[in-house]
Amino acid sequence: MTFWSSIVAGILGLAVGIILVITQSGGIAEDQYVYSLTDKIVNLLRSIPFIILLAVMFPITNFIVHTTVGTTAALVPLVVGIFPFYARQVQNALLEIDPQVIEAARSMGSSIPEIIFRIYLREGLPDLIRASIVTVISLIGLTTMAGAIGSGGLGDIAISIGYARFENDVTIAAMLVILIMVFLVQIVGDWLARKTVHL
Repeated sequence: MTFWSSIVAGILGLAVGIILVITQSGGIAEDQYVYSLTDKIVNLLRSIPFIILLAVMFPITNFIVHTTVGTTAALVPLVVGIFPFYARQVQNALLEIDPQVIEAARSMGSSIPEIIFRIYLREGLPDLIRASIVTVISLIGLTTMAGAIGSGGLGDIAISIGYARFENDVTIAAMLVILIMVFLVQIVGDWLARKTVHL
């Protein structure tokens, strides 16, 4: 669940974050209508508590994957729940780039795709990696919450076995595995961020 939802939500979040940056006032593709609409969608989706989103999206999930239980069913609300968060993280990371660098690229006749890939994504890579770390760690938390709909995984084990059957050792074991996953993501992410600072 974490892997596939990270990939899909990462692609969507990166695309939406870039749209927010380039279409905002003063952006390289300024468009107040597109920015306002995208910004409102991101804010709306971020405002819905994930446990409620799981229930609200049952019909959509069933339409897309033809089931509302299990790991596959959890992917849809996980992606919808996390990509707006990542989009906002991407937006904040890219806004840290020196505007003078962007203006210099524009004055040299660089196209919008060239500025996006050569300036925004290259210069903002360390911050994007840090944003990705925060997002993946948040996603791990959401996957455990998705256990409430029988999605499988550690959350389901902790709830259906550990909590429901009063087997506290199972709950503690699931928690320890989750903590290890979080620490590994943080360590690898920090290492990658340090490596990309000097690229």
